[in-house]
Amino acid sequence: AFAQFHNADNMTDTSTALVALVNCPVDAAQKLAKQALFSFYSHWLNESLVVNQWFQIQAWSTVPGGLERVKTLMQHPAFDIKNPNKVRAVIAAFCSGNSVNFHGGEGEAYTFLADQVLILDALNPQIASRLITPLTKWRKYPEPELSKDVYEIVNKSLV
Repeated sequence: AFAQFHNADNMTDTSTALVALVNCPVDAAQKLAKQALFSFYSHWLNESLVVNQWFQIQAWSTVPGGLERVKTLMQHPAFDIKNPNKVRAVIAAFCSGNSVNFHGGEGEAYTFLADQVLILDALNPQIASRLITPLTKWRKYPEPELSKDVYEIVNKSLV
């Protein structure tokens, strides 16, 4: 994938190789992914749409540590929470397109999403409302083993 990234002569091959590197959990691949991400960003930093793609590739990565990765991306100089495309490329991509990291863990990502919705509701209510979409799909996930009492209360609160 690293050779494909460097030898690609078009954006599709380049970004596909980058996706493969970023999603490979092997330590050696992650080191190469960091090099490729730096190279990709350095080459395209003046192309906002491509930078959005660079953000999105990282936010979608299923490698563990997704929430921390997204928080780090939000500190990047190219990220602007007031820019809807940047929000979609980082926050929405993570919350909607990375179920492994978003729904994993102890619920930290849900708190993160709630915090972002509150911030964005004051800046751009339409974007804020779109961010909640991953939480509307709860019926698609397997139900946990709950007692009848707990299930009843949880089910009432979600309806």
